[in-house]
Amino acid sequence: MTERDETEAREEQEPVVVRDRRKVDPESGDLRAPEDGEAVEVPAGELAGTEVGGAAGEAGQAESDAQSDLAKQLEERTADLQRLQAEYANYRRRADKEREQLAASGKASLAGDLLPLLDDVERAAQHGDLTGAFKSVADKLVEALEKAGLEPFGAEGDEFDPSVHEAVQHDTSPDVSGPTVTTVLRRGYRFGDRVLRAALVAVTDHEPGEAPADQGGQATDAETPIDPPVEGELPIDGNEQRN
Repeated sequence: MTERDETEAREEQEPVVVRDRRKVDPESGDLRAPEDGEAVEVPAGELAGTEVGGAAGEAGQAESDAQSDLAKQLEERTADLQRLQAEYANYRRRADKEREQLAASGKASLAGDLLPLLDDVERAAQHGDLTGAFKSVADKLVEALEKAGLEPFGAEGDEFDPSVHEAVQHDTSPDVSGPTVTTVLRRGYRFGDRVLRAALVAVTDHEPGEAPADQGGQATDAETPIDPPVEGELPIDGNEQRN
């Protein structure tokens, strides 16, 4: 027997098997059970309630919780950052204010130390000794101090203010209506709102004048002389005397 005859004999002995791998039964329309070792695709909706579907749901819930935690942490960090920015802004304002106060205090202290020198300059000007180069230097000094914030005060005719004036002399006069500065013995100085030195002044207060006469040129009843009493008689009232 030839090789070809042997092949034909084996084909006649082994029947041909055709496997129907269709997942749906063409006759009944039902879903066929998978054969051994064969995977069957199942729609996602049919996995609900199974272990696989439960695991997928837990994974989705965990992811949602993680996103919620991240959003909460982001919100907290943003609030912390805003609070730090506000605190830093307040710190900068306080630091700037303290720096300005320290600078003003230093300038005021220096100006206070130079007040005796300004007094000498003022006295020299009053005596006519402030001339030439000395006057130029003195003018520059006064200009620099006034530019820095030094301000003189105290002039004749000012209303007396005990917070900025120190009265060393006192007088009365009918020419003023109230306590008035009539003489400045030493000028006062302030630096901004701070009084460095009070002004030494002489103060004149109001003094009431004599009572005016009536229209006829006669003195008033209070000034009308009363006749002295005669021995043994009672004093006569001025009004009764005129009657």
